[in-house]
This record gives sequence, C-alpha cells and structure tokens, in this order.
Amino acid sequence: MDYDAISTPEACYADFCLIPVGTGTASVAQEVAEVQRVLQASGLEYTLHSAGTTVVGSWDAVMTAIGKAHAVVHRNGVVRVQSSVRVGSRTDKLQVPADKIKRVEELLGKGE
Repeated sequence: MDYDAISTPEACYADFCLIPVGTGTASVAQEVAEVQRVLQASGLEYTLHSAGTTVVGSWDAVMTAIGKAHAVVHRNGVVRVQSSVRVGSRTDKLQVPADKIKRVEELLGKGE
C-alpha cells in the first residue's frame, strides 16, 4: 500500500470538546469563548452546544481549526489541553449537521 497516495476525505464534520487541564477553576467559559473566536475567524460552519462544538468543512480545515483552538488556549497560559473528538465523513453526499437533525425531526413528526 502506498501510504502517501491515500487522501483524506473531502469533507467532514467534527464534534469536539476541548478541556483545559489544571486551570485552578471549575469554569472553562473563558477558554470556550477563545475557541469560539478561533472558529469564527476560520470561516467554517460551527455550532456551540452545551458539551462542545460541532464544526463542518474540509478535513484539513476542520483539523487545522481544532489545532488552532488548542494553540490559543495554550497561548493563554494553559499548559495542558485535552480534546475528545468525533469525526464523521460521507462520500455519497454532502451532509451538514442541520440535515441530520432535520431528518430525525421529520421522522418524529411522522410518528415513525
């Protein structure tokens, strides 16, 4: 197998939860706000939720944005950052999180 010939998927969505470790406080609101600023500057589609953020775009752009989120939290003095990331990709169609939610809501509305 030619490892270098394998390309990454064209598009993906990633749900990630960035956890600053050792900040001395239970609140992570400041760090979350910094991460949201990074995502806003990235130009990618993203949605903040109560346990993380979902970001959509090209594989490389999404992974770069998550890396930059780590970098800004480190830059603000947090020595250790841990992230939990779930990534999805499809090759048959472009699907964003809103499409997935809409489909489930349609099924719920039909009583199926």
